[in-house]
Amino acid sequence: MSRVCYYTGKKTRAGRTIARKGKARYLGGAGRKITGSTKRKFKPNIQRVRAVVDGKICRIKVSAKAIRMGFVVKPVKRSWKPDQATTETVVVS
Repeated sequence: MSRVCYYTGKKTRAGRTIARKGKARYLGGAGRKITGSTKRKFKPNIQRVRAVVDGKICRIKVSAKAIRMGFVVKPVKRSWKPDQATTETVVVS
């Protein structure tokens, strides 16, 4: 499945990490030089959560930022417990 936020549309983005060497001019050096550039990925913090969408409870993928911003409405916790009569075990001797 894709790594895309349901609310914000955040997804994996490509970028580069730059390796440098040398000392900056303002610190008394000859200046910084770029020695390498490597491709990398920036991945959003995507979580699978149960949420209420259009009145129905379903699992959606949302970013942690969307959860913090309050876009996600979580369903009410169930308080149902089984009856005492149905949970008792019958002992036959």
